Amino acid sequence: MKLLRWGEKNHEKPGILVMDGTIRDLSGHVDDLAGDWLTDAGLARIAAIDIDGLPSVPAATRIGQCVGRVGKFICIGLNYADHAAETGAAIPAEPIIFMKATSALTGPNDGIVIPRNSQKTDWEVELGVVIGTEARYVDEADALNHVAGYCVINDLSERAFQTERGGQWTKGKSADSFGPIGPWLVTRDEVPDPQNLKMWLSVDGVMRQDGSSKTMIFGVAHVVSYLSQFMSLQPGDVISTGTPPGVGMGMKPEAIYLKPGQNVQLGIEGLGEQTQSVTAAA
Repeated sequence: MKLLRWGEKNHEKPGILVMDGTIRDLSGHVDDLAGDWLTDAGLARIAAIDIDGLPSVPAATRIGQCVGRVGKFICIGLNYADHAAETGAAIPAEPIIFMKATSALTGPNDGIVIPRNSQKTDWEVELGVVIGTEARYVDEADALNHVAGYCVINDLSERAFQTERGGQWTKGKSADSFGPIGPWLVTRDEVPDPQNLKMWLSVDGVMRQDGSSKTMIFGVAHVVSYLSQFMSLQPGDVISTGTPPGVGMGMKPEAIYLKPGQNVQLGIEGLGEQTQSVTAAA
């Protein structure tokens, strides 16, 4: 299934994408795509709904973030061998973990707002993993059974805030609008191999990232298992698993960063696409 949330910001309703490309309204059966609805049992209840009998959602309706009531927004840094190479960083021995504020979450097409005093706002297409079943000390062999599904994430970053202002990466990752997720939460049964997905991102029509989840250093199963050794993962937690090469700070001969007026498009094979216009903070 391809599940989503639609409507005005902070008032989204659950929906499902059907084969003809239209969206049907699930709100008569499901309160939100959150919590227990993301467990295997909850997803099975959604799958049993008579989709043909549901009302259609108008085509121009806003699409919101694909998961509601997100408890944790966890990110993995330098998790692609080719991205680590472009930054000149060593391959990490263990996953690099940082948190992104949940207030950064936004819809896939809501737009990017460059924060005040930013000179180095950067893009990162990433495979998002949504937890469905609580994971605590899980083995790698069982880890994917705790995943509800996958989504597209643009892990936007302010590089000066991230690396030049001291402390940890979170301050460079958490500005409002820095976490577009969606458009769909694609359930794990539709993604048999999360380590074989094409990923891309363009700015003003120029391809900047053209990669694959094949080059992940630590795959999804390893990441879920690894995180569960340090914290419990709860239904609705979102994990952003790293980015392939082609980010702005890795451009040669010099870095390139986002500017107001530009347009960003990105997508992952089978998971949908995002389109964002770039504006400056008021």
